[in-house]
Amino acid sequence: MRWISAQLSAALRVPTLVGSFSTGKARLKSVLLTPLTKAMRRVYLDHSATTPPDPGVIEAMLPYLTEKFGNASSVHLWGQEARAAVDRARRQIARLISARANEIVLTSGGTEANSLAIRGVCEAAASHGQHIITSTIEHPSVRGAIDSFEKQGWEVTRLPVYGDGIVRTEDVRAALREDTVLVSVMLANNEIGTIQPIAEIGALIRAARAADHRHLSFHSDAVQAAGRVAIDVEALGVDLLSLSGHKIYAPKGAGALYVRRGVRLVPQQIGGHQERERRAGTESVANIVAFGAAAELAQNEKDARNEQTRGLRDRFESEVAARIDEITFNGDRERRLPHLSNISFRFIEGEGLLIHLDMQGVAVSTGSACSSGTLEPSPVILALGRAEELARGAIRFSFGKDNTEEDVDYVVEALVHAVTSLRHLSPLSRQTAAVT
Repeated sequence: MRWISAQLSAALRVPTLVGSFSTGKARLKSVLLTPLTKAMRRVYLDHSATTPPDPGVIEAMLPYLTEKFGNASSVHLWGQEARAAVDRARRQIARLISARANEIVLTSGGTEANSLAIRGVCEAAASHGQHIITSTIEHPSVRGAIDSFEKQGWEVTRLPVYGDGIVRTEDVRAALREDTVLVSVMLANNEIGTIQPIAEIGALIRAARAADHRHLSFHSDAVQAAGRVAIDVEALGVDLLSLSGHKIYAPKGAGALYVRRGVRLVPQQIGGHQERERRAGTESVANIVAFGAAAELAQNEKDARNEQTRGLRDRFESEVAARIDEITFNGDRERRLPHLSNISFRFIEGEGLLIHLDMQGVAVSTGSACSSGTLEPSPVILALGRAEELARGAIRFSFGKDNTEEDVDYVVEALVHAVTSLRHLSPLSRQTAAVT
């Protein structure tokens, strides 16, 4: 009961959800506790936040948590056994993005990869310019790293994404200056799933570099896209590209940064010779092995996974559109990741809807997992030109390879119940009904 009370308290912190505290608490408690009296299914639809480790991935990593425990920097048999495993995983990760193994820098995750790319390149090129181009919908780890340079006096151009959530290549061209040293645009957005024109931007960057803009680099955060879209770093024209293992059914704790040969990068973690002195620290061998195994599985199973999750997502969206009114689908409906759906529900707060679904055994998200804990409206949804009400009422549903049609049907029923219940409590809904 302490957990339930905590959920109720969290919901009650959203004033537009419940109206007055004096009358809203009892009504909200009655509504939220109702699903607990029924048989409850557990459905995980938050695969953009993290994925459950694949059993085959766990099997691959287990030996490196037990008998194969060596330090990959040691010269003895145990160490060389670990080194061989790390090198094999590096090749597997490289194949996922059609890169060379010696262009892969292993990190602790996507956030560190993004930080190393942005800070490493900007610090290396600072004497040639202090201007960065990015988009308004980047992941918080990219946004935060770039914001830190702006606070130091750098200039930042943040490109719009318009109503469809997609950057325009011509806007990148118009923003380029002689002192631009970095362009950072994500491959696919983590909240709305829109896929950006990275190959076109990459071609633009290459042309600019050929025209004597030699110190210009192009970075893309591919954490959400890897394993879901085909990636060829040469075809995309990127100089740096970030990856994370736990988005493709590996455990948390391993990521990677592709660094094209010839790109200058200032290390952000020093004190050792690992990763060709680009990222010091003893390698997390077991997590790296797991990342490699997950990368190989993702490459082999990508088409089948995409077909399944796209079918589930489309079934879900069709049912939701038919049964719930006053909704808005966020982002381009075609140029997006196959597993992700982002929907705004009018008259209710996303946090309240999330809690209600959680009480019915359904896991979803109101946006980036790295931005959780805040009741501020999603900056990604606001960047689409949506009103604050729609930004606050946005929910991300992200499907995975183990979800089923039965899961979809259960979630639709739970969602209809939750939306109906919360709109009944919402003063916004009652005010609109009164006007009409």
